[in-house]
Amino acid sequence: MSDQLRADAQPRAEGLAAPYDALLLLSFGGPEGPDDVVPFLENVTRGRGIPRERLEEVGQHYFNFGGVSPINAQNRALLDALRKDFAEHGLDLPVYWGNRNWAPYLTDVMREMAADGRRRIAVLATSAYASYSGCRQYRENLADALAALAEEGVEPPRVDKLRHYFNHPGFVNPMIEGVLAALAGLPADVRDGAHLAFTTHSIPTAAADASGPVEDHTEGGEGGAYVKQHLDVARVIADEVAARTGLAHPWQLVYQSRSGAPHIPWLEPDICDHLEVLHAEGAPAVVMVPIGFVSDHMEVLYDLDSEATAKAAELGLPVARSATVGADPAFAGAVRELVRERAARERGDAVEECWVGRLGQSHDLCAVGCCPGRTPRPAAAGADSPYAEG
Repeated sequence: MSDQLRADAQPRAEGLAAPYDALLLLSFGGPEGPDDVVPFLENVTRGRGIPRERLEEVGQHYFNFGGVSPINAQNRALLDALRKDFAEHGLDLPVYWGNRNWAPYLTDVMREMAADGRRRIAVLATSAYASYSGCRQYRENLADALAALAEEGVEPPRVDKLRHYFNHPGFVNPMIEGVLAALAGLPADVRDGAHLAFTTHSIPTAAADASGPVEDHTEGGEGGAYVKQHLDVARVIADEVAARTGLAHPWQLVYQSRSGAPHIPWLEPDICDHLEVLHAEGAPAVVMVPIGFVSDHMEVLYDLDSEATAKAAELGLPVARSATVGADPAFAGAVRELVRERAARERGDAVEECWVGRLGQSHDLCAVGCCPGRTPRPAAAGADSPYAEG
Protein backbone atom coordinates (compact mmCIF):
# COMPACT_ATOMS: atom_id res chain seq x y z
CA MET A 1 0.00 0.00 0.00
CA SER A 2 1.32 3.45 -0.87
CA ASP A 3 2.22 5.85 1.93
CA GLN A 4 -0.65 8.10 0.84
CA LEU A 5 -3.20 5.45 1.70
CA ARG A 6 -1.62 3.84 4.76
CA ALA A 7 -4.02 4.21 7.67
CA ASP A 8 -1.16 4.86 10.09
CA ALA A 9 0.23 7.55 7.80
CA GLN A 10 -2.92 9.65 7.94
CA PRO A 11 -3.24 12.56 10.38
CA ARG A 12 -5.89 12.05 13.02
CA ALA A 13 -8.37 14.68 14.17
CA GLU A 14 -7.84 14.45 17.89
CA GLY A 15 -10.01 15.80 20.66
CA LEU A 16 -13.39 15.30 22.24
CA ALA A 17 -16.74 15.67 20.49
CA ALA A 18 -17.59 19.00 22.15
CA PRO A 19 -19.45 21.15 21.17
CA TYR A 20 -21.47 18.26 19.72
CA ASP A 21 -23.76 16.20 21.91
CA ALA A 22 -25.07 13.79 19.25
CA LEU A 23 -24.44 12.40 15.78
CA LEU A 24 -27.32 11.95 13.34
CA LEU A 25 -27.00 9.35 10.59
CA LEU A 26 -29.18 10.80 7.83
CA SER A 27 -30.19 8.52 4.97
CA PHE A 28 -32.66 7.91 2.16
CA GLY A 29 -34.80 5.13 3.64
CA GLY A 30 -36.48 2.21 1.96
CA PRO A 31 -39.49 -0.12 2.18
CA GLU A 32 -39.33 -3.07 4.56
CA GLY A 33 -42.22 -5.08 3.11
CA PRO A 34 -44.45 -5.30 0.01
CA ASP A 35 -47.13 -3.03 1.50
CA ASP A 36 -44.51 -0.31 1.99
CA VAL A 37 -43.30 -0.13 -1.60
CA VAL A 38 -45.84 2.19 -3.27
CA PRO A 39 -46.23 4.50 -0.22
CA PHE A 40 -42.44 4.75 -0.10
CA LEU A 41 -42.26 5.65 -3.79
CA GLU A 42 -45.02 8.21 -3.24
CA ASN A 43 -42.80 9.82 -0.60
CA VAL A 44 -39.81 9.80 -2.96
CA THR A 45 -41.73 11.36 -5.86
CA ARG A 46 -44.07 13.66 -3.93
CA GLY A 47 -44.94 16.79 -5.90
CA ARG A 48 -43.96 15.35 -9.30
CA GLY A 49 -47.44 14.13 -10.29
CA ILE A 50 -46.36 10.59 -11.14
CA PRO A 51 -49.39 8.25 -11.53
CA ARG A 52 -49.78 5.37 -9.10
CA GLU A 53 -49.67 2.89 -11.99
CA ARG A 54 -46.19 4.11 -12.88
CA LEU A 55 -45.10 3.79 -9.25
CA GLU A 56 -46.37 0.22 -9.18
CA GLU A 57 -44.34 -0.48 -12.32
CA VAL A 58 -41.17 0.99 -10.78
CA GLY A 59 -41.94 -0.84 -7.56
CA GLN A 60 -41.41 -4.14 -9.34
CA HIS A 61 -37.69 -3.68 -8.67
CA TYR A 62 -38.50 -3.92 -4.98
CA PHE A 63 -41.10 -6.67 -5.37
CA ASN A 64 -38.41 -8.78 -7.06
CA PHE A 65 -36.64 -8.69 -3.70
CA GLY A 66 -39.69 -9.39 -1.56
CA GLY A 67 -40.65 -5.72 -1.30
CA VAL A 68 -37.69 -5.05 0.99
CA SER A 69 -34.90 -2.59 0.31
CA PRO A 70 -31.65 -3.59 2.00
CA ILE A 71 -30.79 0.02 2.87
CA ASN A 72 -32.46 0.10 6.29
CA ALA A 73 -30.76 -3.11 7.44
CA GLN A 74 -27.46 -1.73 6.17
CA ASN A 75 -27.98 1.51 8.08
CA ARG A 76 -28.67 -0.49 11.24
CA ALA A 77 -25.39 -2.33 10.67
CA LEU A 78 -23.61 1.01 10.21
CA LEU A 79 -25.23 2.33 13.40
CA ASP A 80 -23.90 -0.67 15.30
CA ALA A 81 -20.44 -0.20 13.78
CA LEU A 82 -20.38 3.50 14.69
CA ARG A 83 -21.49 2.90 18.26
CA LYS A 84 -18.91 0.14 18.68
CA ASP A 85 -16.12 2.24 17.22
CA PHE A 86 -17.04 5.31 19.29
CA ALA A 87 -17.11 3.26 22.50
CA GLU A 88 -13.77 1.59 21.75
CA HIS A 89 -12.11 4.94 21.09
CA GLY A 90 -13.59 6.89 23.98
CA LEU A 91 -15.88 9.10 21.93
CA ASP A 92 -18.88 9.59 24.20
CA LEU A 93 -21.43 10.59 21.59
CA PRO A 94 -24.90 9.06 21.10
CA VAL A 95 -25.80 8.14 17.52
CA TYR A 96 -29.32 8.55 16.11
CA TRP A 97 -30.70 7.58 12.71
CA GLY A 98 -33.31 9.32 10.55
CA ASN A 99 -34.50 8.94 6.95
CA ARG A 100 -35.77 11.22 4.21
CA ASN A 101 -38.43 8.89 2.79
CA TRP A 102 -39.29 6.14 5.28
CA ALA A 103 -39.32 5.29 8.95
CA PRO A 104 -37.56 6.30 11.09
CA TYR A 105 -38.54 9.66 9.61
CA LEU A 106 -36.16 12.57 10.08
CA THR A 107 -38.66 14.90 11.78
CA ASP A 108 -39.64 12.22 14.30
CA VAL A 109 -36.00 11.56 15.13
CA MET A 110 -35.21 15.28 15.45
CA ARG A 111 -38.15 15.58 17.82
CA GLU A 112 -36.72 12.68 19.85
CA MET A 113 -33.29 14.28 19.91
CA ALA A 114 -34.70 17.58 21.11
CA ALA A 115 -36.65 15.77 23.85
CA ASP A 116 -33.38 14.08 24.88
CA GLY A 117 -31.79 17.49 25.31
CA ARG A 118 -29.55 17.39 22.24
CA ARG A 119 -28.67 20.97 21.32
CA ARG A 120 -25.74 20.67 18.90
CA ILE A 121 -25.91 17.86 16.36
CA ALA A 122 -23.34 16.68 13.82
CA VAL A 123 -24.96 15.13 10.75
CA LEU A 124 -23.53 12.39 8.55
CA ALA A 125 -25.43 11.92 5.27
CA THR A 126 -25.08 8.58 3.50
CA SER A 127 -23.92 10.36 0.36
CA ALA A 128 -20.24 11.12 -0.07
CA TYR A 129 -20.29 13.52 -3.03
CA ALA A 130 -21.54 16.99 -3.93
CA SER A 131 -24.89 17.20 -5.74
CA TYR A 132 -28.38 18.51 -5.15
CA SER A 133 -29.85 15.11 -4.22
CA GLY A 134 -26.73 14.05 -2.31
CA CYS A 135 -26.23 17.20 -0.25
CA ARG A 136 -28.50 20.21 -0.73
CA GLN A 137 -31.70 18.14 -0.59
CA TYR A 138 -30.63 16.60 2.73
CA ARG A 139 -29.98 20.13 4.01
CA GLU A 140 -33.49 21.08 2.88
CA ASN A 141 -34.87 18.04 4.72
CA LEU A 142 -33.07 19.19 7.86
CA ALA A 143 -34.55 22.68 7.49
CA ASP A 144 -38.04 21.19 7.09
CA ALA A 145 -37.60 19.14 10.26
CA LEU A 146 -36.31 22.12 12.24
CA ALA A 147 -39.23 24.24 11.00
CA ALA A 148 -41.68 21.54 12.08
CA LEU A 149 -40.17 21.53 15.57
CA ALA A 150 -40.39 25.32 15.78
CA GLU A 151 -44.07 25.21 14.77
CA GLU A 152 -44.63 22.77 17.63
CA GLY A 153 -43.03 25.19 20.08
CA VAL A 154 -39.83 23.17 20.38
CA GLU A 155 -36.59 25.11 20.21
CA PRO A 156 -34.72 23.66 17.20
CA PRO A 157 -31.21 22.36 17.89
CA ARG A 158 -28.29 23.50 15.76
CA VAL A 159 -27.23 21.04 13.08
CA ASP A 160 -23.88 20.92 11.28
CA LYS A 161 -23.49 18.60 8.29
CA LEU A 162 -20.09 16.87 8.20
CA ARG A 163 -17.98 17.53 5.10
CA HIS A 164 -18.02 15.41 1.96
CA TYR A 165 -15.94 12.33 2.69
CA PHE A 166 -15.47 10.96 -0.83
CA ASN A 167 -11.69 11.25 -0.52
CA HIS A 168 -11.26 10.29 3.12
CA PRO A 169 -8.91 7.28 3.32
CA GLY A 170 -11.37 5.45 5.57
CA PHE A 171 -13.91 5.59 2.74
CA VAL A 172 -11.48 4.91 -0.12
CA ASN A 173 -9.41 2.09 1.37
CA PRO A 174 -12.30 -0.41 1.74
CA MET A 175 -13.16 0.15 -1.93
CA ILE A 176 -9.56 -0.59 -2.92
CA GLU A 177 -9.73 -3.85 -0.98
CA GLY A 178 -13.05 -4.60 -2.67
CA VAL A 179 -11.57 -4.17 -6.15
CA LEU A 180 -8.62 -6.40 -5.30
CA ALA A 181 -11.00 -9.09 -4.00
CA ALA A 182 -13.20 -8.82 -7.10
CA LEU A 183 -10.19 -9.14 -9.41
CA ALA A 184 -9.01 -12.19 -7.47
CA GLY A 185 -12.43 -13.78 -8.02
CA LEU A 186 -12.21 -13.54 -11.81
CA PRO A 187 -10.91 -16.49 -13.83
CA ALA A 188 -7.12 -16.39 -14.00
CA ASP A 189 -7.06 -16.24 -17.81
CA VAL A 190 -9.01 -12.94 -17.92
CA ARG A 191 -7.97 -11.31 -14.65
CA ASP A 192 -4.89 -9.40 -15.78
CA GLY A 193 -6.68 -7.69 -18.67
CA ALA A 194 -9.85 -6.81 -16.77
CA HIS A 195 -11.23 -3.30 -17.13
CA LEU A 196 -12.52 -1.33 -14.13
CA ALA A 197 -15.94 0.31 -14.59
CA PHE A 198 -16.40 2.83 -11.77
CA THR A 199 -20.13 3.42 -11.39
CA THR A 200 -22.24 6.08 -9.75
CA HIS A 201 -25.80 7.36 -9.94
CA SER A 202 -26.55 9.23 -13.14
CA ILE A 203 -28.08 12.65 -12.59
CA PRO A 204 -29.27 15.33 -15.07
CA THR A 205 -26.31 17.02 -16.70
CA ALA A 206 -27.69 20.40 -15.62
CA ALA A 207 -27.69 19.28 -11.98
CA ALA A 208 -24.19 17.86 -12.36
CA ASP A 209 -22.90 21.09 -13.88
CA ALA A 210 -24.30 23.05 -10.91
CA SER A 211 -22.91 20.69 -8.27
CA GLY A 212 -20.56 21.92 -5.58
CA PRO A 213 -19.63 25.53 -4.79
CA VAL A 214 -20.20 28.13 -7.51
CA GLU A 215 -16.53 28.11 -8.48
CA ASP A 216 -16.85 24.40 -9.38
CA HIS A 217 -19.90 24.87 -11.63
CA THR A 218 -19.46 24.04 -15.31
CA GLU A 219 -21.42 24.22 -18.55
CA GLY A 220 -22.14 21.85 -21.40
CA GLY A 221 -22.43 18.64 -19.40
CA GLU A 222 -18.91 18.62 -17.94
CA GLY A 223 -20.34 17.64 -14.58
CA GLY A 224 -19.07 20.16 -12.05
CA ALA A 225 -17.89 18.95 -8.65
CA TYR A 226 -19.96 15.75 -8.91
CA VAL A 227 -18.00 14.35 -11.83
CA LYS A 228 -14.69 15.84 -10.69
CA GLN A 229 -14.94 14.17 -7.27
CA HIS A 230 -15.86 10.76 -8.69
CA LEU A 231 -13.01 10.91 -11.20
CA ASP A 232 -10.59 11.76 -8.40
CA VAL A 233 -11.67 8.76 -6.31
CA ALA A 234 -11.60 6.44 -9.33
CA ARG A 235 -8.06 7.56 -10.15
CA VAL A 236 -6.87 6.97 -6.57
CA ILE A 237 -8.36 3.47 -6.52
CA ALA A 238 -7.02 2.54 -9.97
CA ASP A 239 -3.55 3.83 -9.12
CA GLU A 240 -3.45 1.94 -5.83
CA VAL A 241 -4.69 -1.27 -7.43
CA ALA A 242 -1.91 -0.89 -10.00
CA ALA A 243 0.63 -0.34 -7.23
CA ARG A 244 -0.57 -3.42 -5.36
CA THR A 245 -0.86 -5.77 -8.36
CA GLY A 246 1.79 -4.45 -10.70
CA LEU A 247 -0.86 -4.13 -13.43
CA ALA A 248 -2.47 -0.95 -14.72
CA HIS A 249 -6.09 -1.89 -15.44
CA PRO A 250 -7.90 0.37 -17.94
CA TRP A 251 -10.74 2.24 -16.26
CA GLN A 252 -13.64 4.61 -16.90
CA LEU A 253 -16.30 6.41 -14.88
CA VAL A 254 -19.78 5.29 -15.98
CA TYR A 255 -23.32 5.74 -14.71
CA GLN A 256 -26.40 3.80 -13.68
CA SER A 257 -29.94 4.16 -12.32
CA ARG A 258 -31.17 6.87 -14.68
CA SER A 259 -34.81 7.67 -13.91
CA GLY A 260 -35.66 10.91 -15.72
CA ALA A 261 -37.65 11.79 -18.81
CA PRO A 262 -35.94 10.70 -22.07
CA HIS A 263 -35.69 14.26 -23.44
CA ILE A 264 -33.65 15.53 -20.47
CA PRO A 265 -29.88 14.93 -20.81
CA TRP A 266 -28.37 12.81 -18.03
CA LEU A 267 -24.78 11.78 -17.39
CA GLU A 268 -23.57 8.97 -19.66
CA PRO A 269 -22.49 6.32 -20.58
CA ASP A 270 -24.80 3.87 -18.87
CA ILE A 271 -23.08 0.80 -17.42
CA CYS A 272 -24.92 -1.61 -19.75
CA ASP A 273 -23.97 0.44 -22.82
CA HIS A 274 -20.39 0.52 -21.54
CA LEU A 275 -20.31 -3.26 -21.20
CA GLU A 276 -21.42 -3.58 -24.83
CA VAL A 277 -18.64 -1.24 -25.97
CA LEU A 278 -15.99 -3.06 -23.95
CA HIS A 279 -17.10 -6.41 -25.29
CA ALA A 280 -16.98 -5.09 -28.86
CA GLU A 281 -13.47 -3.80 -28.22
CA GLY A 282 -12.32 -7.19 -26.96
CA ALA A 283 -12.06 -6.54 -23.21
CA PRO A 284 -11.60 -9.95 -21.51
CA ALA A 285 -13.47 -9.06 -18.28
CA VAL A 286 -14.87 -6.18 -16.26
CA VAL A 287 -14.99 -5.33 -12.56
CA MET A 288 -17.92 -3.04 -11.72
CA VAL A 289 -16.92 -0.71 -8.88
CA PRO A 290 -19.87 1.19 -7.31
CA ILE A 291 -17.90 4.12 -5.88
CA GLY A 292 -20.97 6.36 -5.79
CA PHE A 293 -22.85 4.28 -3.20
CA VAL A 294 -22.10 3.87 0.49
CA SER A 295 -23.87 0.51 0.76
CA ASP A 296 -25.36 -2.33 -1.31
CA HIS A 297 -28.85 -0.86 -1.51
CA MET A 298 -31.50 -1.50 -4.16
CA GLU A 299 -29.86 0.37 -7.02
CA VAL A 300 -26.68 -1.63 -6.57
CA LEU A 301 -28.55 -4.94 -6.30
CA TYR A 302 -30.88 -4.32 -9.22
CA ASP A 303 -28.90 -2.17 -11.64
CA LEU A 304 -25.56 -3.94 -11.20
CA ASP A 305 -26.13 -7.39 -9.70
CA SER A 306 -29.25 -8.06 -11.79
CA GLU A 307 -29.49 -5.88 -14.90
CA ALA A 308 -25.82 -5.25 -15.73
CA THR A 309 -24.79 -8.78 -14.78
CA ALA A 310 -27.51 -10.15 -17.07
CA LYS A 311 -26.26 -7.92 -19.90
CA ALA A 312 -22.72 -9.23 -19.36
CA ALA A 313 -23.98 -12.84 -19.44
CA GLU A 314 -25.82 -12.10 -22.69
CA LEU A 315 -22.55 -10.79 -24.14
CA GLY A 316 -20.48 -13.63 -22.76
CA LEU A 317 -18.36 -11.10 -20.88
CA PRO A 318 -17.00 -12.19 -17.47
CA VAL A 319 -17.87 -9.61 -14.78
CA ALA A 320 -17.44 -9.19 -11.05
CA ARG A 321 -18.82 -6.53 -8.75
CA SER A 322 -16.71 -5.11 -5.94
CA ALA A 323 -18.16 -4.42 -2.51
CA THR A 324 -19.38 -1.06 -1.29
CA VAL A 325 -18.04 0.38 1.96
CA GLY A 326 -21.13 -0.41 4.06
CA ALA A 327 -20.36 -0.90 7.74
CA ASP A 328 -16.64 -1.56 7.23
CA PRO A 329 -14.70 -0.75 10.44
CA ALA A 330 -12.43 1.58 8.47
CA PHE A 331 -15.45 3.66 7.47
CA ALA A 332 -16.75 3.75 11.04
CA GLY A 333 -13.31 5.00 12.04
CA ALA A 334 -13.46 7.64 9.31
CA VAL A 335 -16.77 8.93 10.70
CA ARG A 336 -15.20 9.18 14.16
CA GLU A 337 -12.35 11.19 12.67
CA LEU A 338 -14.77 13.43 10.77
CA VAL A 339 -16.66 14.20 13.98
CA ARG A 340 -13.50 14.95 15.96
CA GLU A 341 -12.08 17.00 13.10
CA ARG A 342 -15.20 19.17 12.82
CA ALA A 343 -15.52 19.47 16.59
CA ALA A 344 -11.91 20.63 16.89
CA ARG A 345 -12.42 23.21 14.17
CA GLU A 346 -15.61 24.50 15.83
CA ARG A 347 -13.64 24.90 19.09
CA GLY A 348 -10.92 26.78 17.26
CA ASP A 349 -8.32 24.04 17.73
CA ALA A 350 -5.71 23.20 15.11
CA VAL A 351 -6.80 20.44 12.72
CA GLU A 352 -4.64 18.45 10.32
CA GLU A 353 -6.38 17.69 7.06
CA CYS A 354 -7.10 14.06 6.14
CA TRP A 355 -7.66 13.22 2.47
CA VAL A 356 -6.24 11.40 -0.54
CA GLY A 357 -6.20 12.30 -4.22
CA ARG A 358 -5.80 15.67 -5.89
CA LEU A 359 -8.77 17.76 -4.78
CA GLY A 360 -7.97 18.38 -1.13
CA GLN A 361 -10.33 18.47 1.80
CA SER A 362 -13.90 19.51 1.18
CA HIS A 363 -15.56 22.51 2.84
CA ASP A 364 -17.33 22.32 6.20
CA LEU A 365 -20.03 24.88 5.44
CA CYS A 366 -21.91 24.86 2.15
CA ALA A 367 -21.67 28.29 0.53
CA VAL A 368 -24.49 30.30 -1.01
CA GLY A 369 -25.23 28.85 -4.46
CA CYS A 370 -23.83 25.41 -3.64
CA CYS A 371 -25.73 22.59 -5.44
CA PRO A 372 -28.86 24.67 -6.15
CA GLY A 373 -32.24 23.05 -6.76
CA ARG A 374 -34.76 23.96 -9.43
CA THR A 375 -36.93 25.71 -6.84
CA PRO A 376 -35.22 27.68 -4.04
CA ARG A 377 -36.03 26.23 -0.61
CA PRO A 378 -34.61 26.86 2.87
CA ALA A 379 -31.67 24.61 3.73
CA ALA A 380 -29.99 24.09 7.10
CA ALA A 381 -26.27 23.65 7.80
CA GLY A 382 -25.08 26.17 5.24
CA ALA A 383 -24.16 29.81 4.77
CA ASP A 384 -27.70 30.44 3.49
CA SER A 385 -29.44 28.69 6.38
CA PRO A 386 -32.37 30.48 8.05
CA TYR A 387 -31.11 28.98 11.31
CA ALA A 388 -28.24 30.55 13.23
CA GLU A 389 -24.94 28.83 12.46
CA GLY A 390 -23.05 30.45 15.30
